[in-house]
Amino acid sequence: MSKEQSRYRWFVVVVFFFFMLLHQTDKLMIGSLQVPISEAFGINNRQWGLVNSGALIVATILYPIWGYLYDRYARVKLLSLASFIWGATTWLNAIVRSFGGFLITRASTGIDDSSYPGLFTLIADYFGPNLRGKIFGILQLAQPLGYLVGMVLALIVAPMIGGWRSVFFITGALGLVIAILIFFGVKEMPRGKAEPEFENVSEIQSFRFSWAEAREIFKKRTMWFVFLQGFAGVFPWNVITFFFFGYLEKERGYDANSILSTMAPVILILAGGYFLGGVLGDFLFRRTTRGRLLVASAGVLFGMIFMYLAITTPVEARNQFFILMCITAIFMPLASANVTATVYDVTVPEVRSTAQAAQYFVENAGAAFAPIITGVIADAVDIKTAILLICSVAWSVCFFLYLGAIFTIEKDSQHLRDQMAERAKFM
Repeated sequence: MSKEQSRYRWFVVVVFFFFMLLHQTDKLMIGSLQVPISEAFGINNRQWGLVNSGALIVATILYPIWGYLYDRYARVKLLSLASFIWGATTWLNAIVRSFGGFLITRASTGIDDSSYPGLFTLIADYFGPNLRGKIFGILQLAQPLGYLVGMVLALIVAPMIGGWRSVFFITGALGLVIAILIFFGVKEMPRGKAEPEFENVSEIQSFRFSWAEAREIFKKRTMWFVFLQGFAGVFPWNVITFFFFGYLEKERGYDANSILSTMAPVILILAGGYFLGGVLGDFLFRRTTRGRLLVASAGVLFGMIFMYLAITTPVEARNQFFILMCITAIFMPLASANVTATVYDVTVPEVRSTAQAAQYFVENAGAAFAPIITGVIADAVDIKTAILLICSVAWSVCFFLYLGAIFTIEKDSQHLRDQMAERAKFM
């Protein structure tokens, strides 16, 4: 690979990083706006959960469609379209004045939320297996950083510029800008280009979507463990995203400044955890194909333990709560980049978007109802109990599912390498 090609692929990483950063800002800052939006429409915790579940349900339904389109057509053009939809639906969400209208337009923002499979598969064709965990970790830094930027916009900027509607107009406009940048600045890459078996092949044949290969996804035992852990694993993230600020404000007595000073360092540490997880996963993957899953299982186990210790800390012990949340933030994201890389370690290039879309579909099928369930428990008991119960149960399930995948990954990974080697013989 020439220096120019190497530099360009990092330019693509930067473009997609900002796409994810700004998109996650737009998507996640609603959690920080729970109180003003709830007051604006006069809604309770159950209705608030319904607002957030709507977008998740729409995203869930559309994941298989996006995955199929990405495996059939140019991923760059589809990603540009997704960014345009993000900007347009966010503007609509800011315009409506009734709760019914807000509920519908917020649900429409889920259309572009299911567009990430194409982004990750395109990046996988720029970088080989030994680097993917680290690169995915860098990109996934955007989620907590977007959460942090959204928190700043919600708690500091919004009151200064006229409220939450004005902030939505800003993030919507940024979506349109990114759409133009992707359309004109990012090049499509042949599927499978970065596989090690094709390193010395001058011209890669075009691998086309195949229903036969798509069906093979569901025959791999590792993918079944990945699907099941995804169903359980996203529950805690949605609970924390949409209810944690309300928990800090209502049950721990934090004001806006206290929330910002507490959560900003936690989120920055969380961001570092994504990259750390990817680096550790790549490091162990070079030594054993089970390496990524070993990192993932350790992450959910210790994340669960320290989250429990933090939530059960007395309200008056703010320093102890802060320290425990910082430790929790190290472990929580360790699995993320490794799960994504594991999907690509066992699936052929022409159906990877479909495979990841299927994973996200299963994840969101459960997670879409997490805000509603949390809202029901919170109204019946309190937010603390809801967070603690859902996080503990979900992460316990994930831990045992990762252990199961550890026993199947070697066979499924070797099968992929054999397929790639066989294809390379005919190029």
